[in-house]
Formats: sequence, structure tokens, C-alpha cells
Amino acid sequence: MSTDGARMWGGVSALLLGLMPGLALAEEPLSAIDWLSSSVSTPAKPLPPPEPGVASAGGALPQNVIVSTLDGPTPDAAGVLPARVTGFPNDLWGLGETEKIAALISIRRDDDLPSLQRLMQTLMLAQATPPADSAGRGILLRARIDKLLDMAALEEANALIEASGKMTPEIFRRYFDIAMLTGQEDAACAQLRDRPDLAPTYPARIFCLARSGDWGGSALTLRMAQALGYVNESEDALLTRFLDPDLFEGEPALEPPSPVTPLAWRMLEAIGEGLPTAPLPLAFSHAELRETAGWKAQIEAAERLARASVLDPNRLLGIYTERLPAASGGVWDRVEAFQHFDTALQAADPGAVAAALPKAWAMMASAALEVPFAELFAERLLRLPLTGEAGALAFRIALLSGQYETAANARTAADINEAFLIGLARGNLQGVTPLDSLSRAISPAFVRATPPADLMALLAEKRLGEAILHAVDRIERGLHGDLRGVTEGLALFRHVGLEDLSRRVALELMLLERRG
Repeated sequence: MSTDGARMWGGVSALLLGLMPGLALAEEPLSAIDWLSSSVSTPAKPLPPPEPGVASAGGALPQNVIVSTLDGPTPDAAGVLPARVTGFPNDLWGLGETEKIAALISIRRDDDLPSLQRLMQTLMLAQATPPADSAGRGILLRARIDKLLDMAALEEANALIEASGKMTPEIFRRYFDIAMLTGQEDAACAQLRDRPDLAPTYPARIFCLARSGDWGGSALTLRMAQALGYVNESEDALLTRFLDPDLFEGEPALEPPSPVTPLAWRMLEAIGEGLPTAPLPLAFSHAELRETAGWKAQIEAAERLARASVLDPNRLLGIYTERLPAASGGVWDRVEAFQHFDTALQAADPGAVAAALPKAWAMMASAALEVPFAELFAERLLRLPLTGEAGALAFRIALLSGQYETAANARTAADINEAFLIGLARGNLQGVTPLDSLSRAISPAFVRATPPADLMALLAEKRLGEAILHAVDRIERGLHGDLRGVTEGLALFRHVGLEDLSRRVALELMLLERRG
């Protein structure tokens, strides 16, 4: 290690003396996702005793009084998207309580509908005044970052971290794992060297020392950590093999740790024992978008991320068309059908497009990639003089894209099904006959947008963010049989002015096979 590097790390001996056992073994914050690496030690800080006159258990003030810190830091206010972009007011959270909002955000959702996936991302990235009781604790910020990580929106999570302006240990461990999965590990390690206050744990220090080329320092650190019991058996085995893989040539592969963390995944990859990302949390799929991954792995990872609305459809297009498939079956049939259709569309040949479109669409629908496909091709499809079944299919595809209203205005309904879809796309179902139970649940929201009383009560307290989250949950509940939730959720969206969202959600409900 260079002199500067040794000074930045504080020296191995100083490191071992400075880290106390309680620090190394501290529990992770409750808001953390369970697959995050223990890259830094973040011991819980005891709450200060209440000052005179401040509400506490058994105190003189009512327990529901909200106490806030004046002129203190407000990390919960951090956001990437201003109100003029999101359309949300600055007082998005109104009179809500921070911990209740964070708990509501943290609920695991199916998020099957692409429009709801994008809505959740926008809500998490919105700039907004924090709740009055946030007190600079960053609880809401961490909940939003964790939701983005859970959705595999790594770029968005990283942008929110940057917007927060302060790299605390709790925030850094999220940044560190994003870096592990996106090929930015050297930048993360540089931060660890420059910020000793982040208190990196031994596996992170050892990995970063090795990344910087100081293999001797990393080996010494591991030996001393082993002697003091600061690495567990699984970490010891992986770190030992990572530092000297030649010693284990011919040995059986390591048993993967549980859970697999981004740091462990990167070290396993480095020793030639990389794990497929499909069985891991969705965020790991980003690691297989790098050029070091095989093309098939890249395609499958891109499909998973596109299905979750966290990959630009154009990037999916680029990966699909990178080369010609050299095999058949499974994903290769989908790639071949996609490429065949793309070639026909580029030639602007209506006959060729009409012939290639049904198979390409069927293949994309089988992978639940209808919306990325629609976003890529709807505009060009609408410019072609397609008729008959091809024209009807192009119309339905366009309804799943941002071109939905243009498509509706240019279409004469061929049957009552199309009449209902056109009414939805135009936001007006007056006089339009619903077709089935689902359309009967959608229709009232577009005829009389009256949200239920409990959601109206939230709006009365300016708790729009919470009302939106509840509306998302009710629509998803509707996907699993309780169609009343569809009516209530869509009514809320329309009532608060989210007209484009309400139409796109309704069209997706009608056109996508996402019902449980």
C-alpha cells in the first residue's frame, strides 16, 4: 500500500485497535433490505433523554403532539424530481407521520402493472416537504431508497442518494451495494478510503484493499480479523479464496452464503464461481448487463428489468439486436421473432409487418413485455396502413403506449370491446357499455370519480402521498379478485388530477393478462 493509502486507511493495527467488538457485530438498521452487504458498521445510537416540556411516555403533553426540530437538517426532503415534473404538490406528505409513511412505503407489492411501477418510482423520487415529525432522522429517505432498491431501480436509488447530500453509514451501505452491482466498485472503495468515519467492516476493507492492488495488506487484515473473530465462517472461506484462489484449484465450489449479498456476489464472480442472478433479488440482474456477461445472460437480465419498468426499452432493443441468435428455443425464439419484426418495420413494408407482428407480439406477451414493446414500436406502427387483424392488433398495442389517445382518436370502433377501449383512452365512458366484471369495475371511476371516505379523509389532511399508496394497493387487490379496489383506486387517481395515469392503468387492466 502507498504511504497515502496507509494514512487514509489509518493502518491495519490502528484499524484493529479502533474497531470494538460491539461495532463489528452491530445489527443493521431495521429499514435495510435483507440482502444488503454489511459494508459498514452502524451501531444503533441511544435516543437522548427528553428535554423538559417535550412529550414522552408518561409526560405531561399529549402523545399525539408532533415535535419537530427547527432549522435542522432535513434529509427526508431530498428528491430528484421537482413538483413541476411530478405534478405532485410540495406538501405531498401533509400531516402524515414519518414512521407510518415509511411502513406504508415498505410494504411488498406485486407491482404487476407497468404504470403503477412507474408511479411508485416517481413517488419515491419526488421532492417534497418532509413530515413535521421527521426531525432530520432520514427515516423516510431510507425507506424510499430501499423501495427503489427492492424494485431494482438502481440508477434512481443512486440519484436519490446523491440528492440527499450527506453520506451517512446507513446511506453508504446502500450506495456500496449499488456500486457492486453496476461495476462502480472502485469508486465505492475510494469513498471508504477517504471517509474513515464510515467505519467499513472487515470484508469491505479486505475487498477494497485487494481492488486497490494491496494484496499483502488485505491478507494481513484478514489474518488479524480471523484471530479476533471479526469474520464468520462463511466470510472467512470466501475472503480466503478471493485473496488466493490458486490455493483452491481443483477444490469443490464454495457453498453460496445466505443471503447472497452484492459484495459476496462480486467476490464469487472474481474467483470464477459466479452465481446466476435469476434466483436472486431483482436488483442483482443489473450485474449481468455488463459486457463481461454472456449474451443470453444479458438478454434474460434485461427482460427481467424491462418487465419491472426499470430498464429503458431502447436498451432492451439494443441487447435484443446485438447479434443473430445462434440457437433456437426459449429466449432465442423470442429474439428471432423480435428481430424479424424490427427488420420489417425498419423497411416500412406493411405486408412484411403484418406477417411478422402476430408472432413477435405473442412472444413478447409470453414474457410479459408487452408495454416495452409498445413503447418501442407504437408510433411507427400507427403510421403504417395496416388493416384487418394486423390493424386491430396495432391499435391494441398502441393503447399500451404513450400514443394511446392518438390511436383512439384515429380508430373507428369495430365492436363493443373496441368502443370501451376507445372510451377509456379518451377518458370518457358516458354511454359506453361495460363488457364484463372488470370493465364494470373500471367504468364508475370514469363516470363519477368519487373516492371512498377513508381516502378522502387522507386528502383532507393533505396526505396525498399516502392516499396514492393506498390507491395502488387497492388496484393490486383488484387484480386478485376484489374488483371494488379497482374502482376506488382509479377514482382516487382521477379525483386528484392523475388523469393520464388513471387511463393507462385502466387500459393495462383491460389489455394485459395480469389478474391473479
